[in-house]
Amino acid sequence: MTVSKGLHYTETPWFRWGVFLMGLIVMSFGIALMITADLGSAPWDVLHIGLTTHFGFTIGTWTVIMGFLLLLLSVILTKEWPKLGAYLNMLLVGGFVDLFLFLMDTPHILVLKLVMLLVGILIMGFGIGLYISPQCGAGPRDSVMLALSLKTGMSVARVRVLMEICVLFIGWLLGGPVFIGTILFSLLIGHITALSLSFCQQWLDRRVERGMQVENIN
Repeated sequence: MTVSKGLHYTETPWFRWGVFLMGLIVMSFGIALMITADLGSAPWDVLHIGLTTHFGFTIGTWTVIMGFLLLLLSVILTKEWPKLGAYLNMLLVGGFVDLFLFLMDTPHILVLKLVMLLVGILIMGFGIGLYISPQCGAGPRDSVMLALSLKTGMSVARVRVLMEICVLFIGWLLGGPVFIGTILFSLLIGHITALSLSFCQQWLDRRVERGMQVENIN
């Protein structure tokens, strides 16, 4: 039995895209949990909620609109079209977030709100790692982050921090919810995502390898 070396995710496209889609759903569920907890949201969601408050439309709709504008900016900066996953991210996350928000209610007890907030951050971080691991394309915000890093020469981490600060400030001016949840998200999401991405990447590699072994046996 011979096992091919140099595993490539393109050899199992349906499984790869299935993992990507599941990651978007999980991430969207985490976003909705955090928003519903009503204890402060992630910077981009602070902006989306502020835009909803002032101009109408749903939070998910603003997620799609901002995603489109960011992808357009990324194309202008890089002169390259993003991968298919970036467009799916832009279109699907907003719809999933609106669906989950429709199904949820904010608890009246503070402890339950805190639990919902923390679970939301954990689930969001896991979902981010899950959708990134198949390498189907960076989301709109990550696309702009990478493009700005390339153009300015600044590190990806610095560009991301500056983006988050600017977005948070604009969202706060628009009346978006900035509270303890915003701080906890900023402190925790990077670590949770890193652990999730490492776990999901290793899991996906093992699944692809087993699939290739079965294929070679046949």
